[in-house]
Formats: sequence, structure tokens, C-alpha cells
Amino acid sequence: MAKEEEEFRIYNTLTKEKDAFKTVVPGKVGMYVCGVTAYDFSHIGHARAAVSFDVLYRYLLHLGYEVTYVRNFTDIDDKIIRRANEIGEDPLSLSSRFCNEYKTDMAALQCLDPTHEPKVTENMEQIKDMISQIINNGFAYTVEGDVFFAVDKSPNYGKLSGQDVNSNRAGERVAVDSRKQNPADFALWKAAKPGEKSWESPWGPGRPGWHIECSAMSARYLTFKFDIHGGGIDLIFPHHENEIAQSCAACQESNISYWMHNGHVNNKNEKMSKSLGNFFTIRQITERYHPLALRHFLLSAHYRSPLNYSVSQLEEASEALFSIYQTLQDCEDALLPFEGSLNEGVGQNGKVIRITSDAQICITKLREEFEMKMKDDLQTAHLLTGALQGCKKFINSSLSSLKKKQQKQQQLSLIQSLREVKKEIETVLKILGLLPHLGYAEILKELKGKALNRAGMEEADVLNLIKERTTARKERNFSRSDEIREDLAKKGIELMDVGNDTVWKPCIVIPVVQEETPEVIEQQKPPASESS
Repeated sequence: MAKEEEEFRIYNTLTKEKDAFKTVVPGKVGMYVCGVTAYDFSHIGHARAAVSFDVLYRYLLHLGYEVTYVRNFTDIDDKIIRRANEIGEDPLSLSSRFCNEYKTDMAALQCLDPTHEPKVTENMEQIKDMISQIINNGFAYTVEGDVFFAVDKSPNYGKLSGQDVNSNRAGERVAVDSRKQNPADFALWKAAKPGEKSWESPWGPGRPGWHIECSAMSARYLTFKFDIHGGGIDLIFPHHENEIAQSCAACQESNISYWMHNGHVNNKNEKMSKSLGNFFTIRQITERYHPLALRHFLLSAHYRSPLNYSVSQLEEASEALFSIYQTLQDCEDALLPFEGSLNEGVGQNGKVIRITSDAQICITKLREEFEMKMKDDLQTAHLLTGALQGCKKFINSSLSSLKKKQQKQQQLSLIQSLREVKKEIETVLKILGLLPHLGYAEILKELKGKALNRAGMEEADVLNLIKERTTARKERNFSRSDEIREDLAKKGIELMDVGNDTVWKPCIVIPVVQEETPEVIEQQKPPASESS
């Protein structure tokens, strides 16, 4: 059973306030999020929406709710048909291919699979039935095989966005068509053009308009009354405004309790868009940075705030993740020899082992901060920089203490403390989607591989330079030794002297590399035969 619902507050675009979360059905959540139009590789704006609502999904599960999460695919529309014609591919083959590519990206970002991922082409009967209901209820009209929604018939049109009917003016967000009763009327069904993919309907062959598909699919999987509808902030008007109008026209009892919207990802304070040529695909980023570094970056600002893309922030996210995972790996390694000393916090003599006061303070701070920030409209950015860092510092300092000779009881207390603090960190990482599926050693190896890729080096190159630097130091050629260290640091490789050995780890590039453009990233990609 879910925890008390009044604990969780989310910003509701409909009320313009943070509302206490109360579900339609106690203990259960219905959530619909608008997915992608599948005609190309998805960009990091799509990634932000997916990650934002994945965190919401994970948090609702953490609170104990049974969640039905629906995220759709638009697999037929004007963009898909246009792209398919350009490259000579069947539209449904094209969209199917990019639906699968999107799923690959989501898996890399560790986004949980939604409960349902419906496609438009799999829901044609439901869409046509809803259009028929809207016509029968007097909210739509037909013209030469097209069906238009009559916005003048919708008394509450604009209640989500605050815009009036005239804001939906033709030529900007809706097509110019002199056959419309009002220029702001929008298509529910589009008559087929010659040679175009189409489906039979009572109004003739054609295909759905964009807005109706989400109303029909959400009603099919969640009914007309459900809890959360989400998407990017650019969908508020006209898409979500039109969804409300047509859903209410089909069923007057239609009601969605909370409308949630994530902010844009910007490039130099401009929204990323294909028309400006300033967008980055998820693949472009994850070829150079680990997908979890991209996820960390996307969580580094509140989901409703605009987020400026920058190489320096990706560098910082990558380094922060490496540091967290290295600490957890070091903790695992240090605890391995003591695996049999404790069983669920009980020593071999049956005595309960208490954790240290410092460990308890760390755990309490992290737990309280987590609950406070997450229940206040998912304030993920604070979780990455606050008490989590305090827990990391506790582990690192305790690992040093564990190496020192101490009384048996003190040692057991420290071991139990490390276990509990590590467990608490992992709980937070899991809900943020940052707990890797792989072991820490493997994920650290992957992060190092991405750093080498950005540096244009193989690990053998780094190891050879380490050998050269060791020789230079023995020969007291400190200028060459420093030169090697500095040159590697400029490429994002940091050397660390540990006892008599030298090891390396990724670091933030010094100086931070010039901010990249999509074109620069393409130019920097190695030939296909050399890519990792």
C-alpha cells in the first residue's frame, strides 16, 4: 500500500500550483506520457522527457503505488511520410526501425520499460470510434473526407494553457484550410492523398490527426479518468490543450488530475531544434560520454527548469559518476574479506553490532534530504550535490580507518556502518536510475573507455606514457614528468601516484574543451572501423 498521499506534491500545469498528490483509485496510479514521432534518431530533448518521467515512475513505485505507465509511439504522420518518401522506404518500416532505435536509447539511459507502449497504427479502431463519438456529440464536422474539431463548441478551450481560441491561428500551429468553420479548428482525421498510406473509415480512406491519437490511446489503457499526463513544455499548447478538448467532447466526464511538463534542453540559451540545426541526438552524446553521465546531466537541474547543454557539464557529470562508483567499488573491495563476520548486523557471537554515530548521522541526513526533496516536486538536482556527497566522504574516510589496527568491536561497527551507508546511497541511486545494472568494476571500465575515446587514445598509449613518466622521475627529469601529466590532463586523463605505482582515471578536461556543435561532433567521430 502506498504511503500517505499528502506527503507528495507535484506542480500541476492545470492549476499552476504544487498540488498534493491524490490518486483516482487509492494505491494505484495511471500515467500517460507523450512519446516520440519515430522518423529519426531521438535527441537529448527527448531524453530529458524520458528521464524526467522515469524518475517519477520510479519514485511512485518507491512510495508503494501500483503504476500503469503508458508512453506512446507516433508511427504514422506527415513527418514520417515525408522522410520515407525522401529515402524511398515504406513509412511503417521507417517508423518501426526508429521505434526500436528509441528503445535502444532508453535502455542505455536505464529508463524502465513502461507498462504499455502503444503505437498509433495498432489503435486505429479506438481512434475512429472516438472520432465518431465526438461527431455524434456535435463537436466535429466532416468536409470532403476530412474531420475537423470545432473549437468554438468547446466551452473550456484554453483552460490548460491560458490561451484563447484565436491563439491557435492557422498558418502557425495548424494548417491553413478555407474549408474550416474556424481557422483554429484542427484535424481529427485526414483524407488520404494519392499514393499515401491510409486506413478505411466512415469518412473515407485516411489517417488520424496528431492530437486524437493520445486521447484515444490514453482512454483505452487508462480510461477517461486517470492521474497524470506528462510531456515536454512545448506540448502544452496546442497538443495537450486539444487533447483535453477532444477527450471531453468524447466523454463529458473525462478528467486528468495532474498535467506535468518538463523544460527544454537549450543550446546557448536557445531551444534545441532541427530547424536551427543546434540539436544533438542521444547517440551523438553517448558515443563520447557514458549514457549514465548523460542521465546524471539531465537530472542536474529541476525537471521543469530549462537546461543548458554544455560540454563542461557533461564532463562534470561524468567525473561525478566515476567518483561515486569508484567509492562504492572501493567499499565493496574493502568489505570482501569481512564477508562472514556479520550476518544482518549480528556478529558471530550473536551480539547486535551497532553502526557508528557518524554513520547514523550520514544515513539520517541522506534519508531526510531524499524524502524532503523528492516529495517537493522531484527536486533531483539537490540530491546529487548534498547529503549524498557527505555519505561518499564518510565511506572514503572510513576505508582509511578500516586499514588501521583497532579493537574487534570497533572494527565490526565500522564494517556494519560501511554496509549501511553504502546501502542507503544505492537506494537513492536506484530511484534516480543511476544504480548501474553492471558491477561497479565494469561500469568504471566503461567510463574509462569513453574518456579514452574522447582523448583519441588507447589505454596502451596511457600506460606507455606512465612508464615514460616513471623513467623520467627516476632520472630526475621532472620537467618531462610534469609535461606528461599536464598533457594527459588536457585530454581528460588524470594520473595519480599511489605508493610506488601510478594509476589513471578520467577527469574534467583542463582547460575545458571548446563547446561543441553537432557538426563538430560528426567531424570528431573516428572511422567506423576504429570506433569502440
